[in-house]
Amino acid sequence: MTTTEIVQTLIAAFGGIALLLYGMNVLGSGLEKISGGKMEKILQRLTSNIFKAVALGAVVTAVIQSSGATTVIVVGLVNSGILPLSAAVGIIMGANIGTTVTGQILRLGDLAGNKSLGTIMQFLTPDYLAPILALVGIVIILAAKKDTIRAVGDIGMGLGVLFTGMLSLTATVKPLSELQEFRDAFASFENPALGILVGAVVTALLQSSSASVGILQAVSATGVLKFAAAFPIIMGQNIGTCSTSVLSSIGASKNAKRAAMVHLYFNLIGTVLFLIAVYILKAFDMIPMWNDTMNMGSIANFHTLFNIVVTVIFIPFHKVLEKLAVWTIRSKPEDEDDIASESADTMLDDRFLKSPSLAIQYANNAAVYMGRLALENFRQSCQLHKEFDQKKIEKINEYEDIIDKTEDRLNSYLVSITDCELSVLESKSVTSLLHIITDFERIGDYSINIMQTAQRMNTAETVLSELAVADLEVLSAAICEIIDMAISAVEYDDLETVKRIEPLEETIDIIEEELKSRHIERLKNGDCAIDRGIYFLDMLSDIERIADHCSNVAVHVLSRNKRSKEDVKHHEYIDSIHNGSSQEYLEAMDEYSKKYSLG
Repeated sequence: MTTTEIVQTLIAAFGGIALLLYGMNVLGSGLEKISGGKMEKILQRLTSNIFKAVALGAVVTAVIQSSGATTVIVVGLVNSGILPLSAAVGIIMGANIGTTVTGQILRLGDLAGNKSLGTIMQFLTPDYLAPILALVGIVIILAAKKDTIRAVGDIGMGLGVLFTGMLSLTATVKPLSELQEFRDAFASFENPALGILVGAVVTALLQSSSASVGILQAVSATGVLKFAAAFPIIMGQNIGTCSTSVLSSIGASKNAKRAAMVHLYFNLIGTVLFLIAVYILKAFDMIPMWNDTMNMGSIANFHTLFNIVVTVIFIPFHKVLEKLAVWTIRSKPEDEDDIASESADTMLDDRFLKSPSLAIQYANNAAVYMGRLALENFRQSCQLHKEFDQKKIEKINEYEDIIDKTEDRLNSYLVSITDCELSVLESKSVTSLLHIITDFERIGDYSINIMQTAQRMNTAETVLSELAVADLEVLSAAICEIIDMAISAVEYDDLETVKRIEPLEETIDIIEEELKSRHIERLKNGDCAIDRGIYFLDMLSDIERIADHCSNVAVHVLSRNKRSKEDVKHHEYIDSIHNGSSQEYLEAMDEYSKKYSLG
């Protein structure tokens, strides 16, 4: 081959690799959309023992087509304190098995060009399967309206591009088998140190062991790849894939770093043990296929076998891996837990952005966290009018600071999510959350107003009358319930709770109007000092606005659960309820009127 031909071959080879990587990316994206984030949620729940954790890690990785992505998600879950390190160990071990599925899919390349296959079987070879899958995929993408159906098209298109890239790469590297330098290069990889280094470096650069195994499978078509050279490269590929998790743990919590170290130790120790075992068997001439030529199927099988064997060996010693990671990433005695104001940072982990549905779920959790802080601030602010306490004021201010910081962090995080490819429902969820966090922040602000009213009254050495305090307790109990209902609606997408928010909000409006009338009457009769009356009316105004924001939250939850692109209009929703008051609404109104009777 001339120099020009070699350059042309290399360019074509890199083009094939690009198609291979893009196909994997599209395939993984489509599978992720279909899973709708459910796979990640399952990771949190079904890891009660090591066998379940390993099985889940394998299944999830097979679905999202990337052990690196699974490990990154696990590191993020551990960093957020959602997943314990012990559960992460099993998932990481299982991920190494799941990642071998791609190689098993690509082994269909061995069928390409096989003239002995029957007519029907010919259509299962990549030569025919690639264009068929791509054609079906693009038709679905162009014709489908639902995101889940379009995701099926993405899967078809991803597989089509994946096989096309594989065929292109295979066809490109075949002529290289004529070059003696090419043969010598792969012969040198029989040196285990060099083979492992090459496998690790290529995988680290590609950030995908599946892709590097695919490239190795394509090279096997040249007929120059022997078992003696292939197995050290595969060993190195398993080490190189750890770079993804190690990089993702930078700046994370100690436990997240430990999860990344578990991944590294598992692959590193497994590789060393497997190398020792293989070379011992080789010394006793017990590996008959040592000089046999590898094909796509044998590479896929060896990759799968290696990961299954290593996982089975390590299952009884999974706690040793955990202890080794803890020993490596040690905690200092003076280390303290993160302060509450940093909680949003642990919940809103940028690693989750690889899976938008998961990122939205944790953004939702952070919004719920804001709501709970706002609820606690409201409770404490109302208590100040019964018994003034400077320590409570300090705590309220601390919580308000956390609420503000969380809102800022959430706004930035939600904007980052919009940069991802989102479905219609995911996009609506992000929009609704942007409104919801504003409502929760405003509830916090009105609670601060109530606190500041208490401070001014304390400075003026005045207090509310016993009757006013009693009235305030009834109203504040109703407000606590409606805030709690709003939080629950956001946390669980509880539409039944949403339906009960508006009747309670209407009841609160009625109570507030009644209290205003009573208080104004007391002012007229001279039963209440004017300054105390103004303070009380200010609080009623703040409380009424809190109820309004809870009503807003209910509408936003409804909106994000509406299947169409249109949002629920707040005023239209309120008017429709009031104008066509259902029996359910009227019964709820009656229930709340009795529950929060002023007497």
